Amino acid sequence: MIVDAIATLLGGVLLLRFWMQAIRVRPPSSVAQFTFTLSDWLVRPLRRIVPGVGGYDWASLIGAFLIVLAATSVLFFAGWPWPAVLLMAFQRFLEWILYGFMALLVIEAIFSWVNPHAPLAPFVRALNEPILRPIRRVVPLVGNLDLSLLVALILLQIAQLLLGMAFSGR
Repeated sequence: MIVDAIATLLGGVLLLRFWMQAIRVRPPSSVAQFTFTLSDWLVRPLRRIVPGVGGYDWASLIGAFLIVLAATSVLFFAGWPWPAVLLMAFQRFLEWILYGFMALLVIEAIFSWVNPHAPLAPFVRALNEPILRPIRRVVPLVGNLDLSLLVALILLQIAQLLLGMAFSGR
């Protein structure tokens, strides 16, 4: 349980690092320092093997998967075959991505209710913009109320349900 909590935190930081660089969002200095300090030990050596291609920091993404794989490899010692461990690691990796997007959306909703002018609010808004922009084109404002956050959360939950069904064989 402790290994899983540490792996989730580190994997989340690596996924955040990848997402920030993928959508070209400059983080506030406190977030940048936390993210890079926590993940440089893995990302820098991986960059020697996996360079950034197409403007994406593949080392961060692969590092996140390696963290998931390391945390999931405990199942191998419990008697699971390697192919099943790899499949479970891939499923957990995709779940982490979906949960990360959900968390960012919830954080944005909280900022909008509590303090829309908080120092981190524009950063979180920028991280969510690529997800919300296509939804906002389809879902109109309802009485000046933006329902795109709610629609995005529902779509992510549907994706999570489909992911679970795909990996369980249903």
